[in-house]
Amino acid sequence: MPSVSLPAADRTVTRLVLGEPAKLDVRATPPTSRQVYAASHVVADPLRASGENVSDQIDWEGTLRLRRDLWSLGLGVAESMDTAQRGMGLDWTAAKELAVRTLAEAKSVGGTVVVGVGTDQLKTERASLAEIRDAYIEQIDAIESSGGDVVMMASRHLARAAAGPDDYRTVYDAVLSAARRPVILHWLGTVFDSALDGYWGAEDPSAAMDTVVEILDAHRDKVRGIKVSLLDQSLEIALRERMPAGVRVFTGDDYNYVDLIAGDGTHSSDALLGAFAAIGPFASAAFARLDAGDIGGFKTVLGPTESLSRLIFTSPTQYYKVGVAWLAYLTGKQNHFRMIGGFETGRSLLHLADLVRAADALGLFPNPDLAADRASAYFAVHGID
Repeated sequence: MPSVSLPAADRTVTRLVLGEPAKLDVRATPPTSRQVYAASHVVADPLRASGENVSDQIDWEGTLRLRRDLWSLGLGVAESMDTAQRGMGLDWTAAKELAVRTLAEAKSVGGTVVVGVGTDQLKTERASLAEIRDAYIEQIDAIESSGGDVVMMASRHLARAAAGPDDYRTVYDAVLSAARRPVILHWLGTVFDSALDGYWGAEDPSAAMDTVVEILDAHRDKVRGIKVSLLDQSLEIALRERMPAGVRVFTGDDYNYVDLIAGDGTHSSDALLGAFAAIGPFASAAFARLDAGDIGGFKTVLGPTESLSRLIFTSPTQYYKVGVAWLAYLTGKQNHFRMIGGFETGRSLLHLADLVRAADALGLFPNPDLAADRASAYFAVHGID
């Protein structure tokens, strides 16, 4: 079996013999038991990717290839969101082009897509509530006019401008009233973005939840659900129990998704996860079990993936995209390990080595020889041999 030399924190180097790939019964049809989306990353053009943030850093074909792979596993794609480096190298102009290309590709292959919208076209950090409202509406109109459904992402501009819960109600009321299709809201925690501290007008999550539920209840005809990315299982469960009839909770908890999706017998979460971009075949096989009513089988297949996901999303969590791209490279889904904006430097070689160990323990590598060759070459060029 192939092997790779991996560095450790004590500066020693050990040889890891890669194991066999997991045997998974994947399927190409979307799950029927839950609505499921994987938030996918963007593939950089390796010749142009750099910290300069130039506008032509995306490898469009490589990026769309990742989406076709997810659709082939029966998973939907969540586009132009945090995993795609939105606000961390991907601006609104590029995000819109990415969304339009993905929506067209989805139509040609029968894939499902939701697209993140925000206020990141605003040129000032200190925008008025009216400017924030209009920015949201502009982005929603652009995506809906291209045939897409949207995820209304949390706005850094709104977090800065809002004086309290009433300002959030004012903006969300206006934006949701203007939307032509049901919208998924997004509650993104500070573990992902510290600029969103106090979102919904309260530091206390329980008080914030009151505002969230009020908005959802007032617009239940315009709201499909809410993606919850707090990495707090108890908070998501509490919110889930307060949902208006017909409004879904999409878990964005990349630490605890297995039990949240499986549910407690009364309530369960759908899924919109960055983790599923990394462990797509396991998600596909697990939902096949869940669709058949085999909750135990679902947990058996998907449960072991949480340890890898927690490693990918370890603090500082905003750099989780590095792990997703690294594993895409090692599994052969892209042909290099470069990211737009030079974002791959956000994680250490030690972290990348730990991801190799965790992914191998899971059987994530479909071609262990390829994974070993690519990891070995990458570490060798950095002096690990």
